[in-house]
Amino acid sequence: MGKRMTKPAALIETPRLTMRQFVMEDAEAVYRFSSNPEVVRYTGDEDAIKSLDDARGVIESYWLAGYREHGFARYALVNKQDDELIGFCGIKYEPLLNRGQGGVDIGYRMLPEYWGKGLATEAVSACLRYARDTLGINCVYAEVMKENVASIRVLEKAGMVRIDSYEDQGAELHLYRTA
Repeated sequence: MGKRMTKPAALIETPRLTMRQFVMEDAEAVYRFSSNPEVVRYTGDEDAIKSLDDARGVIESYWLAGYREHGFARYALVNKQDDELIGFCGIKYEPLLNRGQGGVDIGYRMLPEYWGKGLATEAVSACLRYARDTLGINCVYAEVMKENVASIRVLEKAGMVRIDSYEDQGAELHLYRTA
């Protein structure tokens, strides 16, 4: 038996998902969902993760740094049924959000085989509750490309409302905010 690493405790739990902090040992799973063209199609950072090293870099420079600096960042999204790390969901501080005014942004990604089952809505709703009830963050934004109809539906089902639309680097974006 190889050495089993202990995963961090779940911070957020829903009927079908748990969300916990990322650890370096998650790099393979992060690479798997972040290098999937379907997953990153509407993200604006399609080429960010091209290798396991890139995945480790994102975990260290963005997520672990976010936990240290702000107390929150994207969380590992684990499907309870098969105990697979299938993506991420979580909030982060985004200085360029909201036409450069900055704010807290929610984001999520998930492997395509888990799409269409309501898991994203379940994750986003739980994450927004956690931000409000546990972290005391009432105002959360989400930026979404106009073409990303499925994601727009998720945000609206989670109770977010569209407050703005604008173009950024050639992409037409909608800005949502918690109601």
